[in-house]
Parts: sequence; C-alpha cells; structure tokens
Amino acid sequence: MSLLTRDEAQTRSQLLDVQRYAVDLDLTTGEDTFASRTRVHFTARTAGDTFIDLHPARLHTVTLDGTPLDPAALDGRRLPLTGLTPGPHELTVEADMAYSRTGEGMHRFTDPADGETYLYTQLFLDDARRVFAAFDQPDLKAHFDVTVTAPPHWTVLANGTTTPHGDGRWSAATTPLISPYLVAVAAGPWHTVRTEHRGLPFGLHCRRSLAPHLDTDAAELLDTTTALFDRYHEKFDEPYPFDSYDQAFVPEFNAGAMENPGLVTLRDAYVFRSAVTDAERCSRAVTVAHEMAHMWFGDLVTLTWWDDIWLNESFAEYMGYQTVAEATRWTHVWTDFTTGRKDWGYDADQRPTTHPVAPDPDAVPDTASALLNFDGISYAKGAAALRQLTAWLGEKDFLAGINRHFTRHRFSNATLADFLDNLASATDRPVHTWADAWLRTSGVDTLTAHATDTEPPPGPPPAPPTWQLTVDRDGHRPHRVTVTTWDHTAETGPPTRRDHLDLDLPQDQPLTLPGHRPDLVVLNDQDLTYAKLRLDPTSWTTALATLSTLPDPLTRAVLWNTARDLVRDGHLAPAAYLDAARTHLPHENDLAVVTGVLGFASRHVAAIYTHPDDRPAALATLTSLCRDLLRRTEGLSTEDWTRGQGGAHRTGAHPGLRLVAVRHFIDSATQPASLTAWLDDGLVPGGPTLDPALRWRILNRLAVLGAVDEAAIDAELAADPSATGQEGAARCRAALPDLDAKRRAWDALFEDDTLSNYLFTATAQGFWQPEQTALVRPYVHRYHQEAPALARRRGAAIATALGAAAFPVHAVDDEALALGRAALARDDLVPALRRRLADQTDDLARALRVRERQSRNAG
Repeated sequence: MSLLTRDEAQTRSQLLDVQRYAVDLDLTTGEDTFASRTRVHFTARTAGDTFIDLHPARLHTVTLDGTPLDPAALDGRRLPLTGLTPGPHELTVEADMAYSRTGEGMHRFTDPADGETYLYTQLFLDDARRVFAAFDQPDLKAHFDVTVTAPPHWTVLANGTTTPHGDGRWSAATTPLISPYLVAVAAGPWHTVRTEHRGLPFGLHCRRSLAPHLDTDAAELLDTTTALFDRYHEKFDEPYPFDSYDQAFVPEFNAGAMENPGLVTLRDAYVFRSAVTDAERCSRAVTVAHEMAHMWFGDLVTLTWWDDIWLNESFAEYMGYQTVAEATRWTHVWTDFTTGRKDWGYDADQRPTTHPVAPDPDAVPDTASALLNFDGISYAKGAAALRQLTAWLGEKDFLAGINRHFTRHRFSNATLADFLDNLASATDRPVHTWADAWLRTSGVDTLTAHATDTEPPPGPPPAPPTWQLTVDRDGHRPHRVTVTTWDHTAETGPPTRRDHLDLDLPQDQPLTLPGHRPDLVVLNDQDLTYAKLRLDPTSWTTALATLSTLPDPLTRAVLWNTARDLVRDGHLAPAAYLDAARTHLPHENDLAVVTGVLGFASRHVAAIYTHPDDRPAALATLTSLCRDLLRRTEGLSTEDWTRGQGGAHRTGAHPGLRLVAVRHFIDSATQPASLTAWLDDGLVPGGPTLDPALRWRILNRLAVLGAVDEAAIDAELAADPSATGQEGAARCRAALPDLDAKRRAWDALFEDDTLSNYLFTATAQGFWQPEQTALVRPYVHRYHQEAPALARRRGAAIATALGAAAFPVHAVDDEALALGRAALARDDLVPALRRRLADQTDDLARALRVRERQSRNAG
C-alpha cells in the first residue's frame, strides 16, 4: 500500500518518538538517479511493529540497530520494521532514488538556455519517501542533519545555512524540530543576491540564465521581504524560528511556492523576464507574504493530520493579503483578492465535490484524499472566513488568540480544537459556535437586499420620509457586513454616498432609515464576508449605469463579482456582462478590476458560456473594449513604462492598463493582420515593444487562426531557446488547426511519457481551442478513454494537469456531458483525476444550463 491512512498515522505516532535524521545525498551519480543514505534515531514507546516510508529506484542495504534487514522486504513504498523493542533504535537505509520530471520528490531540470542543471526537492504532501527514508507524517517531527555531494561549481541550499567543505561536499545546519515534508534541498549553479536583516542572512536565488532579471527586481523583492518580516514581528510574539531566510526561484514548480522552513521555493515565473503589470508584482508580494506566514503557522506549529490543512493555508492566505496591505505600497490588495482569488473559493464551493473549510476527520482518511483538499475552499474561502472572523471578533482579540496558539504549540503539532480553544481564551464571543457555522459546513450563502419606501403615518403634520432595508439570507451562517447606500441622478453625475452601515445578519427586524430609498444599496461593501449577493432591481439598474464612477475600487469589485455570479447562475446574459464591461472598463482605473473582469469575460463568458454562433460578436466586443483602453493609454514614454512597472497601479495612465489591453486584444483577435504587423515590427504602435512573452502570445493566437506554420514557430524558438520559449513553442505547435499537428500533440501528451510537467501543460493548453471544436471533436471521446491510464502511469501531478489544462472545456454539449458522467462511473480513476473530472463535468453542466437559458430567452 502506498497511501498512508489517518488510522495508521495515529498508530505509528503513538508507538514512535523520532529524534533525529541524518540524510546524506550524492547528486553526482548520474542523470537518472541519486544516492540517498538515511540514518534515523527513534524511540519505540512499547514493543510493536511499524514501517518507514521509502520509494527507491534501488534499495541497497537496510540496517536496524546494527542488524542487516532484507531489502526484499520492501512492500511497495513501505519498509516493515517488525519486532521493535521498547527503547531507542537506529535505522540506516542506503538506496538510489529517481529524479523527477514532474515536480515531485527531487526534480531535475536542465536549462535549455545554457545547458546548466538544477535540482530541488518538493516533498509535500508525502513525497519525502522519494528522497530519503522517512516516517512521513506531519506529527512525527524531528531534527534533520543534511549533507550533500554536488558538482564542484554548484551551490547547495537547505533549510539551515549551508557550509561548503570542498570537492562538492556541503553540510546544512541542524534544523529545529520540523516535519519530514518540510525538508528542502536546492542544488545547482545558482545566481544569488544576499543581504542581512535583523542579524539574519536573507538570500534570493535563481538560474543563471535569469540572473539579469533577478538583479533588476532584487531591491524590490528584498525590500518587500524585509518589510513583511518586520510586520510579522509586530504581529506575532514568537520570533522567526529559523536561522536564515532564503527564497529560491526554481523551474517547473507545480505550485506557486512552498513554505520550506528557511528555504522557500517559488516558481521562477516570479522572476519576470518580460513586462508585467503592477498587479502581478502585487501578486508576487502576496505569495512572499503567504509563505512567510507559514513560518509560524505551518512550520513552527504544524497540523497533526491533513484534515486541518486549512489551518495552514487559510491562515497564510488571509495573513498574506492583510500584511501586504499593512506593510507595502499595495494597500488596496484586498481588491486583488476580490477580483482575482475569491472566485476560486466560490466556484469550488458550488460543485458536488465541495467540503467544509475544516472537514470532519473521517472525510480525510488518507493522504490521497487530503491532497484533494488543497483547493479554493482551503485557500480562498478559508481566508475569506478568517477575514469575516476578524471583522466579527476584532483584530486585537484575533491576534491575541493566534499568539497564544503559537506559544502553546511551538515546534509541535496542533488541531482545530486547539486553535479554537486558543481563540476563545482571548474573547467573550462564542468562537466555537461561529466555527460550527463557518468552518464545519459547506456551500455559499446568498444575501438579497430589499429596499422600500415606508408608508407615512396618517394625519398631519406630515412625517419625514423613511425607508426600510431588509436582507434575506439563504443559508445558515451569521454575517457582519458593511452596507453603503448611494443617491444618483443623471443630472448630478457620479453617485454620492449617503449611508455607511455595519449590519449583523440575520436581522431581527427590518432596518428603518431616514429619507427616501436610495438609488443603490451595496451589500458587503469592502467584501468582509463570504456570500453571493443579489441587488434589488433599482440598485442593479443604478449599478449598471454608474459602476465605473463609484469612488472605491473595492466597492466596484464587489459589484463586478455580483455580476459574475449572476452570469454563472443564469440570471444575467453573457452578452449583458460583456456590454457592461464594454461600457465601464474603458473608464476603470484599477488594474485588478480590469484584469479580473477581462479574464472572466474572455476565458469564461466568450469561450464557454456564449454559444459558438455568438462567439464572433463576443470577441468583437472584447477587441473594441481593448481598443478603447489602448487609445486611452496612448503617448506613454519609455520613462512611463519604466516607472509604471514599479509604481502604484491605481492610476488611469498606468502602462499596466495598456499591457492588459494588449494581451486581451491578442487573445480576442479574429483576424491576423494586426497581430502579424505587430510581430513583424516587434512593436505595438504606441508601445510596448514586444518582449518574449508578447511575441509567444501573438504567435499562439496566429497559430490558432492558422496564420503561421511550423517554420515560424521554429524560427521564434531559435530566437528564444529558453525554458519559456520551449513551452511557448509546444503550446503553438499544439494550437495549429491541422490534423497532423493535433495528432503529434496528442501523442506527446498521451503516448510519450517523457514530457515534463510544464511541457505537458503547455501542450495541453494549445491543443483545445474554442475555434477548433469541430477539428478536435474525435479527441473528446479519446480523452475520456485514455486519461485514466495516463494518470495511473504518471502520478498525481500529471493527473492534476490532465484534469485541468488537458480537459476539453470548450466541448459544451450533451454528448460531452454524457462522456464525463460515464467516466466518473469508472472504478479505475486515481483520486486526483477523479476530483478534477468531477469538477470539470459539473462546470460543463453549468455552462450548458447558461446556454440553454440564453436560447429560451432569445426565443
């Protein structure tokens, strides 16, 4: 058996106390495997049998207390340890381990730009066994001594500071008590930028081919990192618990980042080699803050079992956004959360696979089921719930409870019950009752506002007018929300705010307020709770007329999210959403709002929810909108572009708006002429100059439209042979509207198991295009036939990509829905693929409902 069950973990934890690992890795033994020698010191509390986790390519020797064990006893990925006597033991395991090309275990990457090789570990959730023998569960913490042999010109990074000893030998400082999944090693000829702050070494590391780009951003990255570090020390009583803080930007990383103590690994797309918007810089800062928060919540105090993963991720997600808002120039970052992150939680919470933020332990019986809960609920919904908790509890009491939690469980493990008890000790409010409603239940509440003028009492003198606000709650959670009311007439210009109210829901009775009913009532202004919103008809009419003129971007973001929900629920026609975007985005100043609205409009409204016959009109609306944004941002100088990359992203003339418009114009173009001219000139008229990212984006769209061939793709790859160039070429080749190109791409995905995780995803992204549904229709059936076997062969990371980028999302019809449902009835789906297919099939059913409602309304 390869899955660890919760019951097995509890049994092993009751039997063992693990003190120390000595892990020695030799990274010079070849391109396919590396040598791993593990010595574990542990104590058995009683006599008994157990096992250690191990996934070797070859197992050489095993010695327990000086007595050799038979390597043939390895049972799958478990090495039995039988007949343990009470007391201390020493286990030594020598094995060869396989390098990974899928971002799991010890990932190996050779940079096509210069031929240099880089290695890094990703051991979450249960992949320590791919690198060293381990009692691989979070509540068996130990000290780790790590030594590494690497090529002489390499640098080795680890959880603690590392020391070279000559001839490629390195040793890392002994760690404090940490869980096995948090052990980290990164080795290669890194380019490094270092500083010192508060007496600790801080480092940034990337591949040498990215060195100029890291150097350009190093000051911003280090300033952001140290500002966040200082702010966390103002919030938390416990000091930073490790001896250094390194951030390694690594290639082909599956997640955004990983919170390894002292050595955070981040995807190296965060080293920007092409122009980005300031909103993307803000997103990078949030990732830095998220991982740093984990140093306390996740690393210092670690969950006991994976049912409490939200204790790690929701906390880091919430604290990341909040601390960026407090400590950096991105003070409006909660707008970015509302427009670009929270929808991940809303969407996940409305599918059949939804689960509570804090699921029942019995719902997470093993590591495979645990991995499925790293989703929009554990991250985005959990963060939104903690934001609501802070609004309800007060930040002072919230932080007091958090600090008690850290102090009581430092370098140990804790559960949801521990967390709630510590919060409850800091307040008189019923924290456990709140948690039952918010954390132990699933689904999204819907809040609907009703605003009506009241009848004046009879008789003189005339009473001043009043109106009543009633909020219906379809759901079961208490909410503390901010309500703003606005007056508007066409003659007076933008709306003027009348009321700013804090309201606890459910209401005991309607709220009566002076004056006539306002023209606009905005529920959940400032987005402090997690719920879908429904405006009354008058308010919705006013919102559609005035959305871009409301002064606060977060208010506008809340209303755009409301429109998004209405489209998904079939209450607002996709064309009406596009019309609203066409009306208001040319006047919008906030990059997060523009990016979020255009993203939903292009990826969902135009590509999935709109009937294919109406897609040309939808794309025409989007290209017209983008042209308006381009006209608005004409005349930017080189200095504007340079300053704009590092300046505030809330001003109307910011080049980030132009960059977003250029990207979406490319993606929405239906004729190749303008794009071909841009590519030939190397320039968008009025800027920007085409960097590699824009060139590959244009080439991909031209490939979809059939306006380039393989030779053009090869020429571009020759000019940009980088890793991202390789991915761009794979994406473009798969996007060509040619039967042979599709066959080659399909074979690369489903027959040739050598594609790395990133090249697999890029090829899949290119393969399915809404303009090519007829061409690839036969592959929809093949997908459901062939995906299960591929997922079993290649593991969880590829299974996840297979159910995401490789799924035929644009096949929106009854036949595709039937195929998806039939696939889910199979009994041979690995959990990662089953979960993705369940979500995709539900999304497909939703898209069909939206289209059917359009057809009925049109008829």
